[in-house]
This record gives sequence, C-alpha cells and structure tokens, in this order.
Amino acid sequence: MPHDHDHDNGHTHGQGHAHGQGDHGHSHRHAHLPEGAGDRNVAVAVLVNVALTVAQVVGGLLSGSVALIADAVHNLSDAVALVIALAARRIARRPADARMSFGYGRAEIVAALVNYTVLIVISVWLGYEAVVRLLDPPEVAGGIVVVLAALALVIDLATALLTWRLAKESTNIRAAFLHNLADAGSSVAVIVGGALIWAFDWRLADPLITLLISGWILWHALSEIGPVIRILMLAAPPELEAAALRRAIAAEEGVADVHHLHLWQMDERRSSVEAHLVLEEGVDFTDAVRRVKARVVEEFGISHTTFETETRSSGCAGTGCRTGEV
Repeated sequence: MPHDHDHDNGHTHGQGHAHGQGDHGHSHRHAHLPEGAGDRNVAVAVLVNVALTVAQVVGGLLSGSVALIADAVHNLSDAVALVIALAARRIARRPADARMSFGYGRAEIVAALVNYTVLIVISVWLGYEAVVRLLDPPEVAGGIVVVLAALALVIDLATALLTWRLAKESTNIRAAFLHNLADAGSSVAVIVGGALIWAFDWRLADPLITLLISGWILWHALSEIGPVIRILMLAAPPELEAAALRRAIAAEEGVADVHHLHLWQMDERRSSVEAHLVLEEGVDFTDAVRRVKARVVEEFGISHTTFETETRSSGCAGTGCRTGEV
C-alpha cells in the first residue's frame, strides 16, 4: 500500500503519515510579558487577595454583613484561583516527554476548568445564604461594610491590573482575572447596599445585594466554562468547520477524496488535523501531501497535521474505512 510520511523538519520516511509540528496560525500576537515578570505579578496578586480576605472576614463578623463575608469568600477564591493558575502555568512550560508526547500545555485548561467550577459552587452557596438572610434580615453595620468594600474594590482593580496582560494570552490566567473582575463588580454592589443600610436602615439590601453577587458569578462562570470544556472534549476550534476543511483538501490537485478527517483543538493556541487522503493514481505522494499541508496552513492556519495516503486501488489503511466518509 502506498504511503508517505512527511515531517516539517524535512525528513521523509516510508510510513503512512505526514506531520507538521507547530502552533496553528491563528493570530495570537500579544505583547508577551517575560515569564518571570508574569509569575511575580501573579504572586503579588495572591498575597494582596489573602490580606484582603482576612480584613473582610473580620469586618463582616464585626458588622454582621453576610454580603461582606460573601465578598471575602470570593476574594479567598481569587487567591486560590491565582495559586492554581500560577502552578498550572509552571507545569505547562514543561517540554514534551515520553509520557506526555503533546507536552503539558493542557495543564492550564484543567486549571481553568477547576477555577470556573469553584466559581459555580460559590455562587450557589452565596445564593443559599442570601435566601436565608432574606427570611430573617440581620442587623448590619453599614459604615464598616462601605469602608471595607471600598478597600476591596481598590484591591480587586489592582489585582486585575496585575494580571490583565497575561489574561490576553492564557485561558488559565483569564479565569483568575475574571474572578477579580467579578469581585470588583461585587464590591460596587456591596458599597451600594452598605450605603442604603447606613442611610435608611434597609436591612433587606444586604441579602438582595448578595443575590446579585451570586447571580453575577454564576452567569459569568457558566458563560466562560463552555470553551474550556470544548477543548478538553477534543472539539474542533469554534471558528473552523471540518466540512470546509475537507472541501479545501479535496480541492487540491491530485486528491481524489478525503475521509477519516478529525479536527480538534489541542489547547488554546494549537489545533491539529488528521485525515486519510485518497490520491489519484500516479500522483507523487510526497509532493501531494506537502501541497495539502501548505493549503491547510494558508487557509486555516493549522500547521500540526497528520495525513495517511492511499489510492482507490490500494484500499483504505484503516479498519472498516469507506471512501468518502469523514
């Protein structure tokens, strides 16, 4: 059975695959922070959030504000999220080895999934606590709430500033960054609630604000967790369609058909495609594969490719193949 195995590094072997190693070509042109500087920013953000959490818990206990304690718990989750993000960031830098031939880049995707799942759990817990307080609104010292929530707002914005550049490059860091943005919104809500309690003694404001915080976190986490799950489930990149890719490959001169096509997102920066190419009789396999690879890179920005070559007379290399299937 005719085969062609072509690597980007130029080596040609008599095997049945053509590999192109590298990141996919979608534009990810960010001004990257040096790795050390990025890690230091995240570490500083962790320390700041831990200090804020302690201050808010103490203030919440003294004032009787469940909203302030809720914000403290969320700030603690921010610190934990940043620790997880930092650890995953370090793991993801490890080079590929025999056990992890694709490398450790998905460590950051797993960390993002953990952080968004934690956000969902926290939002449900906060909603429960708010309902309990609605049934029996407690006394709340509104002045303390306003002061500490204002402090939290400043720190949340500072933490977000420390990580916003990294968040452009990494789903993992973006999950932690969005924790802080959600906290900043929460702090604004708590300030408004504390002011209403202080000015009008409207005790229902505290649990109502807590419900708003809960709903904000839940909506935010659910909207962001979907793309993370897609990557872990080996889904195709959302901006690409396997059918369009198949048509483009089949349109290349010398390609009679394409089947067993699989397109998936390896991590947030790399996509991969593999397929069986049915080539016309007499076509040079190495040349055909290289032309297909060039077309896939040019039109879809994917340079990590594996192609099995065959002809109609040789039959399909896979078990149970049928010409024309995807």
